[in-house]
Amino acid sequence: MKLPPQSQLTDTKYNAILKMIDDLSINLNDIEEKFIHVGGHGGQKINKSSNTVQLKHLPTGTIVKYQKHRARAMNRILALRELLEKFNPDSKKAKEIEKVRRQKGRRKRRSIDKKENA
Repeated sequence: MKLPPQSQLTDTKYNAILKMIDDLSINLNDIEEKFIHVGGHGGQKINKSSNTVQLKHLPTGTIVKYQKHRARAMNRILALRELLEKFNPDSKKAKEIEKVRRQKGRRKRRSIDKKENA
């Protein structure tokens, strides 16, 4: 994968993505990039163009699909940022995922305890 151009991001956000790539030591050649059609809201423009970006990190098999904007370049950058956040243990997204995982574990233990006591 080639690094997307800095089209619509500010310098600080773009530099943060570059820093994250260096910190996590991710090789951009290990990321496979596809542009796909995805239906949904947006009508004819969305259904005819391939603006949805799918990034796959080949060593881990992690896949990210992103389609929030009509601009393909913006979707590429934001998809890359989302993929990098999945690998960063200090990111808000990783902390949120861990929090939900703990909540599910507590709920499961409570339901098992209720069944045993009933």
